[in-house]
Amino acid sequence: MRWGVEQRLEFIEFRLFWEGAINRGDLVEQFGVSVPQASKDLSLYQERAPENMRYDTRAKRYFAEPEFMLRFLDPDPYVYLSRLRTVTEGVVSLEESWFGVLPRADVAVTPRRDVDIKVLRAVLRAIREDRSIDVLYQSMNKVRPDPTWRRITPHAFGYDGFRWHVRAYCHLEHGFKDFLLPRILEVGELAAPGESGKADWLWNHYFDIIIAPHPGLTPSQQLVVAKDYGLPDGKGAVSVRYAMLFYVLKKLGLLGNPEKEDPHRQHIIALNKRDVQEALDKSNASQGLVLGDTTSNAAGGK
Repeated sequence: MRWGVEQRLEFIEFRLFWEGAINRGDLVEQFGVSVPQASKDLSLYQERAPENMRYDTRAKRYFAEPEFMLRFLDPDPYVYLSRLRTVTEGVVSLEESWFGVLPRADVAVTPRRDVDIKVLRAVLRAIREDRSIDVLYQSMNKVRPDPTWRRITPHAFGYDGFRWHVRAYCHLEHGFKDFLLPRILEVGELAAPGESGKADWLWNHYFDIIIAPHPGLTPSQQLVVAKDYGLPDGKGAVSVRYAMLFYVLKKLGLLGNPEKEDPHRQHIIALNKRDVQEALDKSNASQGLVLGDTTSNAAGGK
């Protein structure tokens, strides 16, 4: 099946599953196909999934049947919610999304971090061509209070839920570090690479944080927290790269002493706290940080 046809079949299923109905005009408007082609696509979908939709001659629309079964899309609610988020945040326009009816929604916004498009393109090129690049970087540590030119060999990107950084080998400090994209003020020339990303042990290895509901919650509250976090046995593992461990712990509220926090605000704890601390020390994601201390010095190149 050609990619374009497959995309349109997925679109038909998306509209039927999430909005309950579709017509030819929806396909024409979304993909710019002709009316005959839209009719052909709907007929093909009905042929592939005959129990999924019926045509209402009065409404001139196809409606989802009660016994609807997904055939082309994964049954994942986060697919829908991620689309809703991108539209709500203005990353994708409504016209570019697959929504016919957009539910009212909002997100807890954070200030948009300014990433220079020239910087991003230059870093992408360095990764693509496996080369190093000079960057003028503004660190927030006491050793380098002013912008400093340094050479890095980037190999990956990381996102902590608020900010994007590039993971790179630092030729100045001879180690792999994180460099926030907004703090790269200028870029210079490309040159021969330093250490390959394959040598970045912290990026290429994972650690499991064993989480469970806060013991201070009632049994019923613990059950719903377990359901919320997908913990069928009352506990579960969150597998993260060592290089991303600090960010994940911070986001989950596990950097301090969560078991001592108000359980109605901090819903989970780490069962393997000692192992987590050892992994955090190994990852060097935050200099001198311990789980009982929520004061952080910025990681790596930050």
